[in-house]
Amino acid sequence: MTRLLSIGADPRDTADERFRKRLLVGVALVILPVGFLWGCLYWAVGEHGVALTPWGYVAGSAISLVVFARTRNFAFLRTAQLLLILVAPAAGMVMLGGLDESSSVILWSLLAPLGAVAFDRPGRAWPWFAAFVATTLVALALAEVVRPDAADLPGAFVLTFDVLNILVVFLVAMILLVTFARGRDAAHARVETLLRNVLPDEIAQRLQSDPNSIADHFDDVSILFADVVDFTPLSSRLDAREVVGLLDRLFTSFDELVDRYDVEKIKTIGDCYMVAAGVPTQRPDHAQALAGLALEMRECAKRCLPDHDRDLRLRIGISSGPVVAGVIGRRRFLYDLWGDTVNMASRMESHGTPDEIQITRSTFELLRDDFAIERIGLVEVKGKGKVETWRLVG
Repeated sequence: MTRLLSIGADPRDTADERFRKRLLVGVALVILPVGFLWGCLYWAVGEHGVALTPWGYVAGSAISLVVFARTRNFAFLRTAQLLLILVAPAAGMVMLGGLDESSSVILWSLLAPLGAVAFDRPGRAWPWFAAFVATTLVALALAEVVRPDAADLPGAFVLTFDVLNILVVFLVAMILLVTFARGRDAAHARVETLLRNVLPDEIAQRLQSDPNSIADHFDDVSILFADVVDFTPLSSRLDAREVVGLLDRLFTSFDELVDRYDVEKIKTIGDCYMVAAGVPTQRPDHAQALAGLALEMRECAKRCLPDHDRDLRLRIGISSGPVVAGVIGRRRFLYDLWGDTVNMASRMESHGTPDEIQITRSTFELLRDDFAIERIGLVEVKGKGKVETWRLVG
């Protein structure tokens, strides 16, 4: 069944296009046996001409599916299916001589504007609804001309078809709407998952409710930068797949540590990894959280890639203090942080020693009672002059 629903599939299709194609093919396959059975029942009661209308729909629908399977032209399939479901019931009503005699078979034509919403776009529903109204009025007028005496069918037959037309049409409509709604929810969930992978949960929720710029100030935050030592010469000796694979495995391991410490990964820049604690949700132990993370990241770089024969070492820098945080841009937006605290954390990393974690005085004051720390002394920092720094040992 999955293979049948996938006729006309194109590898270049988006997830939404694949969903709409499968849904239209599925609805068409559901209606095909119903149309064939309708024709058989009218043939059985002697209305041979009337039986040709549902059978004509079945033939036209089957042909459109075959053409679609060969051409992958979804616009053709959509138009053909909507026209067939609009015209065939109206033709049946004309040949039976009116609305009552045809057991309100024109209800099937209402699937045309509903289908336009599901398979095209909402704005296309109104032209198709207008076509439904016009087709109904024309069919009612033609029925008086084509068969003024109307079909003389048994009352029980007409009543049964009344009930069946109402129930089956509403069943198909419900299947269409429920499936479409589920597909929309699934698509929304995928988008939300992607958004939450790019932005912190709290920021993603705020951005969805208010698309305007997000800007916050935080007084007590810790920032960590980690960089792979000598990665540039290493990457020059590897091919592209090896470079990407190496960073992917390393940063995936870091991501797991970030989740465990409940801090926020802000971004990666090349082989540099940036993390923050205390944003967007404030926490009193922001420095302690990043200190523990830094120690584990340093060990992870050495042991998380057992199949890699090179000893990866990190330079890590941490600083604490106030920052400004916000979302910038409207395309490929990013939650980012600014301020002297961010700059100092970056300088601690870039001016640090391989395999060591260098921290500023502000971070030292927060960690001195909980961690083993060694004083380095004054370090010349670009743009800052001589800055007092410490080394986080364990």
